[in-house]
Amino acid sequence: MTTALGPRRSPVVSVRTAPVVADAARSAGGARAVLTVVAAGVATSVQDLGRPGLAHLGVPASGPADRRSFRLANRLAGNPENTPAFEVTVGGLAVTLSESRYVAITGAPAPVTVDGVPVYDAPLVRLPAGAVLAIGRPWAGCRTYLTVSGGMEPERVLGSASRDSLTGLGPAPVGAGSRYGLGPARPVPGVPLELAFSIVPCGGPIPVRFRWGPRHELFGAADRHRLTSEPWRVSAQCDRVGARLTGGALSIGSVDLASEGTMRGAIQVPPSGEPIVFLADHPVTGGYPVIGVVTDADIDLVGQAVPGDELRLMPMR
Repeated sequence: MTTALGPRRSPVVSVRTAPVVADAARSAGGARAVLTVVAAGVATSVQDLGRPGLAHLGVPASGPADRRSFRLANRLAGNPENTPAFEVTVGGLAVTLSESRYVAITGAPAPVTVDGVPVYDAPLVRLPAGAVLAIGRPWAGCRTYLTVSGGMEPERVLGSASRDSLTGLGPAPVGAGSRYGLGPARPVPGVPLELAFSIVPCGGPIPVRFRWGPRHELFGAADRHRLTSEPWRVSAQCDRVGARLTGGALSIGSVDLASEGTMRGAIQVPPSGEPIVFLADHPVTGGYPVIGVVTDADIDLVGQAVPGDELRLMPMR
């Protein structure tokens, strides 16, 4: 768990000030505030909580890979939980605002600077107008979330502002020079900083709970034992669609299944025998057997895992 973004030192901007009532009044009566992307990083996308309920149309749910950290960022900034925010993969995002606002930073702990000056102890930062806030490469995990008080207002597709990497639905890819209008600033709640933490993998095998089924009976007892008794390592083949695991390959033999619906957290086993854990942008159907499904509470941990991290799959009893 992390409660800060670095060693404890004096922050650049106080995070224990009063709610932003004055900012809200100015936003309502003046010109529309704008966020401008100075640098986009390796893989930054706009996300909200996605498009649930459209799988029958072939549309994935998408949304943040780490929903717990995404929701926390919006709560810290005083926004509704579904407010669009940036999902920053392995750092590199830099932004500036046309007016002073609070911004919240959660998820994978990473170095943060404002105009090149390090910011410490800062899940919530007051960013002055025109200053550049930059997020570096995380020390643990891979996905950091940044949201602004009042929220960004990107285009929505099928009711959602989530960028789906599999289908291309949603806002255009984030790039340097991208601009997003902001809603009126909101009062920032007085959340005790000791409660403002994200949970990311940090050292040792990551315990990941799952439930058997629906096709676990296609696998022999030895394979089911191997799945749960040996650690699995996240391979370099991981993205928002899923994470391929390497280890002792499972033996599924000759399986001829019709395509079936899949879901976030499904542990699919292709002919290679290396399980794939589906994440936010997973396909809505698949033809390989699903041996189990990661619990809703633990799939966010897999969404933060990086290549080389070890997972230990633990069946629910």
